[in-house]
Amino acid sequence: MKVEDEGLLDLRERGAEKDGERQRLDRRIFMQLTVIDVPERQDDLPQVLGQLLKVAGIGAVIYEDVASPLSYGVLTFSTNPAHFIERARPALRSPELPQYSVRHEMGMLGRAYSTGYEPDLEHWMIHRPMQTVLNPEWPWAVWYPLRRGGHFEKLEPKQKGGILREHAEIGKQYGSQGLASDVRLACHGLDQNDNEFVIGLVGEKLHPLSHIVQRMRSTKQTSEYITQMGPFFVGHAVYRVEAGADTK
Repeated sequence: MKVEDEGLLDLRERGAEKDGERQRLDRRIFMQLTVIDVPERQDDLPQVLGQLLKVAGIGAVIYEDVASPLSYGVLTFSTNPAHFIERARPALRSPELPQYSVRHEMGMLGRAYSTGYEPDLEHWMIHRPMQTVLNPEWPWAVWYPLRRGGHFEKLEPKQKGGILREHAEIGKQYGSQGLASDVRLACHGLDQNDNEFVIGLVGEKLHPLSHIVQRMRSTKQTSEYITQMGPFFVGHAVYRVEAGADTK
């Protein structure tokens, strides 16, 4: 029985046609960034926390926070959002960790989404985001949320497509030269400040990540339709944890 025959909502992600059929998938990666302040120096914290997350079976990247010598960014990810509560939360509350405070204003949570043109939908929705953040040759990361104004949603689909393509083409230029790779997540209803997207820029060097943000300022989307960007988290990866078997 087809979903559309019953008039039910179909929330599956869609990709390009493959083997003569439109790709559909009801799985996606969720990613959450938590930034913590540790009041006292503890150089082995990334290793201790990383091992706790590894035992819990949840993928993670731990960043040293460039903005603060006593702060860390903890990026966790899973295809099951319940794992942030059932696995990541207990690990972050472990008595093996020192006392710390959470910078709530820096919290970010998002889900992978498709545009409808992905040639390999499962790779885009699950594997590519994980491979990007776990790549040992790309230690630098810039994470930030953003919100577009309501007037963008009132545009005709053709107008939206042209605006988004301009943005995408710039990203492809940086990606094709190995300067930056991105993770794009939707956060509608998941963000405390009503943002719509979470963007992660990852690369070998920090300068290209800053440069791509600067370059995007002149696009029609950023200059006319984005009403809020940030706060920005800038981190350098010091520990990585492969995702559990359920995310493979």
